[in-house]
Amino acid sequence: MLQFPTIDPVAIRLGPLAIHWYGLMYLVAFGSAWLLGRWRMSHHKTDLTARDLEDIIFYGILAVVLGGRLGYVLFYKPGHYLTHPLEILYVWEGGMSFHGGLLGVLAMMFLLARARRYPFFMVADFVATLIPLGLAVGRLGNFINGELWGRPSSVPWAMVFPQSGDGLARHPSQLYQFGLEGLLLFSLVWWFANKPRPAGQVSAVFLMGYGVLRFAAEFAREPDSFLGLLGLGLSMGQWLCLPMVGAGVILFAWARRAPSPTTKK
Repeated sequence: MLQFPTIDPVAIRLGPLAIHWYGLMYLVAFGSAWLLGRWRMSHHKTDLTARDLEDIIFYGILAVVLGGRLGYVLFYKPGHYLTHPLEILYVWEGGMSFHGGLLGVLAMMFLLARARRYPFFMVADFVATLIPLGLAVGRLGNFINGELWGRPSSVPWAMVFPQSGDGLARHPSQLYQFGLEGLLLFSLVWWFANKPRPAGQVSAVFLMGYGVLRFAAEFAREPDSFLGLLGLGLSMGQWLCLPMVGAGVILFAWARRAPSPTTKK
């Protein structure tokens, strides 16, 4: 059994200004997306421009924050926020949903592709390669904060998270997700995207890969206390992953009929 290391959630203090590790993780995530995007451009893996990438990063930040927050409100606590609508704005109290953020990013990509007159999957397949590494960084932020801990366990690497308040040794599920939906998914999508593919297939691999890996990791993650396990003993996160996997399978099959690759190369 391991003890969760004492980590100050504040990384830098500048007088009254406190910069939290979790905020820095967002900067690292979007910084990594910019670097990966520039690499793909310099190696002719996309026909998008540097200006397109800058706009994707800028509007992507807004899409992730707004979509993630609204997704949490709608998917996890609709009753609470219906009676306390002003608390929707209290983002500093936590409460973000990956699936909501994904919907926000989808909307952003649709609008950008339409404005620039690009095929939608030209943008989507490019963005799909940039997301997983950012997800890995975000899960490190969850671990540093000691939040989103796992279910009780007796495995040798089980960890006691003081924030849980019960003293039980638990799976460090944040690290599982760091490895699965972060590093492993990044390796899979990046490898798949390094050869010309029919438009939409890279996006499909991302959807299927994230859905399957997050679904698996959720078995080790403690369900939200205010929801618990839902139908069939699955968590909300698992139920939200099932449509992703289904959409990915359908998109992959559809894309096989479309010979046009993600780029003009």
